Amino acid sequence: MAEAPIYAILGRGRWAQRMQSVLAGENRRSFQIAETRQRTKESEGAYRERLAKQLHSSGAEIAWACVLPGPHLPVMVNAALDAGLHMICEKPWCASRETTELLSARAKSLRRIVAVHFEYCFLSAVERWRQQFGQESGLEFGGRFFLNRPNHTGMPAMQNVGSHLVAIRNYAVPRATIREVRCGYEQPDERCVWLERNGGRLAFIDLLEQKEQIIQRFVAEFEAARETATFPIDLEFACRVAEEIARLS
Repeated sequence: MAEAPIYAILGRGRWAQRMQSVLAGENRRSFQIAETRQRTKESEGAYRERLAKQLHSSGAEIAWACVLPGPHLPVMVNAALDAGLHMICEKPWCASRETTELLSARAKSLRRIVAVHFEYCFLSAVERWRQQFGQESGLEFGGRFFLNRPNHTGMPAMQNVGSHLVAIRNYAVPRATIREVRCGYEQPDERCVWLERNGGRLAFIDLLEQKEQIIQRFVAEFEAARETATFPIDLEFACRVAEEIARLS
């Protein structure tokens, strides 16, 4: 049996701690690299080199960037590739298409995966949609994702949690037309997606009722994909989601 990969967690705070806890539950070792911000007067090249050295010295095979999106994230991806690591980024992906294509091409040339963590795509119900409706036309997609807590990210709800909904659509039913996507903060919790045909409800998933360990499933699928260096929820996928969100906003 192959030895389980080691993870380097980039970032600090509750989300980084949660990812370390999840990985520990899967018997995965991880090391935290907490200082991920570019220092004052530090050039982008020096910043990238510093991160690459830290990643390389960690002995990790996979980097997980538990940080909010921003101009630092493409630098982190390049640093991980410099160090020879695969990488997982948190959603949403906010880099331009040009930057995305350059990073994707580099990752493919190095046979490395750079994925974006849209974990809801790994629900069994979403996979059933993909198998049953994935090639169908004439469907309409709807979704709602409301949180009862304040916005702690600084991101608009559509960009933040709305990206989960659009990712489900793009992964499972890419031919479906988006009929409704609504998101918000400080409202009663609601997370659901549905499909309609000819004005009638065809399928419905209440995301709040799902109790599956989807982060763990994401990890397992990502690790298995290293052999072929192909993964469906990659940067190109995440860029398409971001462009769809931009059209909806």
